[in-house]
Amino acid sequence: MATPDPDRPGFLLPLLLLAGFRTLIDDLHAELARQGHPDLRPLHGFVLQAVGNGTTASELGQRLGVSKQAAGKTVDRLVALGYLERADDPADARRKLVRPTDRGLDGLRRSAVVFDQLRDRWAATLGPDRVAAIEDDLRRMVPADVFRLDVPGWFGT
Repeated sequence: MATPDPDRPGFLLPLLLLAGFRTLIDDLHAELARQGHPDLRPLHGFVLQAVGNGTTASELGQRLGVSKQAAGKTVDRLVALGYLERADDPADARRKLVRPTDRGLDGLRRSAVVFDQLRDRWAATLGPDRVAAIEDDLRRMVPADVFRLDVPGWFGT
């Protein structure tokens, strides 16, 4: 069995991946704040993505891997901030849908643009081929369902 490289212990890889993620997310939210979205937090992005065009609080909780109550609390906050709204479900008057407002959609659109800019910044520093290689390598290593939105629930357990 090969001796591990003392400069590259096994625990370092997940820490560096998490730190890279955190750096991108922190930079994203700093820019979103400058662009008029100072109240958006990392959790809010997962919620807005999970809401899609509209969903119920129960369905949102399932998508996020959290309780209906936890989802409802986050929805309440995003409604208060103007990113989500509650509306009657046209298919079932007993249900309330949660859906993004124009402000919520604006935050999502701006996030997509900022993520592209952040990727460009990484490419300017590391080189476009290296960033593409990192992405390709990660695609090979992560499971096909990597883009699940239940990260908040996963971190909470």
